[in-house]
Amino acid sequence: MTKQSLPDAAKERILILDGAMGTMIQEHKLTETDYRGERFKDFPYDLKGNNDLLSLTQPHIIKEIHSRYFEAGADIVETNTFNGTRISMADYHMEDLVPELNEQSAKIAREVADAFTAATPGKPRYVIGSMGPTNKTASLSPDVNNPGFRAIDFDTLKVNYYEQASALIKGGVDGLLVETVFDTLNAKAALFAITELFDDLGKEIPIMVSGTITDASGRTLSGQTAEAFLTSISHVPLFSVGFNCALGADQLRPYVQVLDRESRFNVSVHPNAGLPNAFGTYDQTPEVMAGLMKEYLELGIVNIIGGCCGTTPAHIQAMAELAKAYGPRKNRQLVVD
Repeated sequence: MTKQSLPDAAKERILILDGAMGTMIQEHKLTETDYRGERFKDFPYDLKGNNDLLSLTQPHIIKEIHSRYFEAGADIVETNTFNGTRISMADYHMEDLVPELNEQSAKIAREVADAFTAATPGKPRYVIGSMGPTNKTASLSPDVNNPGFRAIDFDTLKVNYYEQASALIKGGVDGLLVETVFDTLNAKAALFAITELFDDLGKEIPIMVSGTITDASGRTLSGQTAEAFLTSISHVPLFSVGFNCALGADQLRPYVQVLDRESRFNVSVHPNAGLPNAFGTYDQTPEVMAGLMKEYLELGIVNIIGGCCGTTPAHIQAMAELAKAYGPRKNRQLVVD
């Protein structure tokens, strides 16, 4: 039996994306020794906090997290590769591990997804390769005294994203997610790299893009409105476009409504569990968050929903149960192939 494609599944129902990887990793209270494992026990630099590395040193933890999200009702899990570029891995002096980290992370998620699909063929599970924004911006200067300075350029970003996307596809992902976009120029480099890779491979898989509205201004960090963000990336035949992170479901809704009104692609949203408290953690319960997400479903403005910072399998389960009663957003001249 051939597994239903991701675009076909999106036509039939609201798809459920997983929740936060980092939040779940924090529950394990891992030490420096845990991050290092046996393989990197003598590595000369600190490694605690390098969550992507856990796909190599603690793969059972990453596998368990994926399993818990699928058990909660998720259709899609993201690979543990949010920082999986040489740009980001330079913080840990682990640039050369990038191909292995991405491929192994994809294989871990693929194994779990295939096991769940085999158990319930009527509910196929999917793996999306997570491609984060990196820790540098191509549009803004980090030096207030030199506004023309850039810490990164488009071509360097493109090369980094090409390497990441190539390894993720080699590991078996069903699609790619360029996410938490705070600088659209970074995202455009990722999209350029992905389309170039598709040409080189002679095949394509679905591409998701998810931006970040940073505050009540309604703009990304690089200054774009929701409309401008959408326009900047609409030259690529995307599977979906959406927003995630920074804000909770209630604060994000007006910007998702813009996407619903203007986008010919599927629309996604995976908000934080509210705004962070004074300790940097998130207090919004699964019930409260699901109640806020219900407004999206009643308005019929989304095709894919999930959670970002602070969300857990309990949050995803509440959303998944809720979504069963609603159909997906009716799209406008969709481009989904």
